[in-house]
Amino acid sequence: MRYKIGVIGSAAGYENNILEKAREIGREIAKHDCVLLTGGTTGVSYEAVKGAKEYNGLTIGFSPASNMLEHIETWKLPTEHFDVLIYTGHGFKGRNVPFIRSCDGVVAISGRIGTLNEFTIAYDENKVIGLLEETGGLCDDDGVKNFFSKSKKKGGEILSHHDPAQLIKELIENLD
Repeated sequence: MRYKIGVIGSAAGYENNILEKAREIGREIAKHDCVLLTGGTTGVSYEAVKGAKEYNGLTIGFSPASNMLEHIETWKLPTEHFDVLIYTGHGFKGRNVPFIRSCDGVVAISGRIGTLNEFTIAYDENKVIGLLEETGGLCDDDGVKNFFSKSKKKGGEILSHHDPAQLIKELIENLD
C-alpha cells in the first residue's frame, strides 16, 4: 500500500520563491512512490501537484465543487495535472474533512486561515504533520507549533524542516 500525503498551503499571497519549494515537495512525494492529495485548488498545493507529475506521481484533488463543470466555471479551479478529482460538493471547509481523513500524513507550505483549518483537522485526526519552514504563514510561526505541543489534547506529531527532501524523508519515517 502506498502512503497518501496531503499538501496544504496558501492558494494566494505567497512569495514566488515558495513555488519552487512546493514543486520540490511534490517531486519528493513522487520519488518516494507516495500518492499526493490536495484540496484540488490553486497555489502552493497545485505547484506540488505539478512537481509530482514531473516524476509520474499519482495526484488526487478533493474539489469543493459538485462536478467538473462547477469546479471549472464556478470555482475557477484547475483540472490539469490531476489524475483524479473527487467532487465533494461541500465547499472549501466541507471538503477539508474527507480530504484530510484520506491522508496518512500532511505537509503544510506557507498557509493562512484555510490552511489552519486543514492543519487542525489533521492534528485532531492524529496525522503526522510536516511544516515546510521558511515559507511564511502558518509554517514559520513557532507559536503555532508550540501551541499544539502544549495542548492538553494530544494529536498528530508535528515535524518541521526547511529542506523539502528532508521534510518528506522524516515524515515518511514517522509513518512507518
